[in-house]
Amino acid sequence: MTDHLVNLESLELLLEQERTLLLEGDLEGLGVLLPEKEAVVERLLQQSAWSRDAIAPLEQKLQRNQLLLDGALDGIRTVAARLAALKQVRSALDTYDAQGRRRSVKTEKKGTLERRA
Repeated sequence: MTDHLVNLESLELLLEQERTLLLEGDLEGLGVLLPEKEAVVERLLQQSAWSRDAIAPLEQKLQRNQLLLDGALDGIRTVAARLAALKQVRSALDTYDAQGRRRSVKTEKKGTLERRA
């Protein structure tokens, strides 16, 4: 088997692993997988010629994984926005007057509650 086919198969396996990690939400695993994926892609790019038929399945897997990655990023952004909103709620209370103008009232940080037996 030529080095060319080995690299294509290696990338295909890595794309399947990446898909599994994305579906499981294993972002740390994606970070570990990335250097290996980059190395395989770099080796493929150094090769002069490959047929369209050989790379077509990889293109579909790349697109599929990109959609999964985009979804994961959207989820992370949503969580970050929600956490920021919750943090803001703890530090201020927004109210509206009769004319619909917003007024922000700062809240004091509460001390810790001490429980005694």
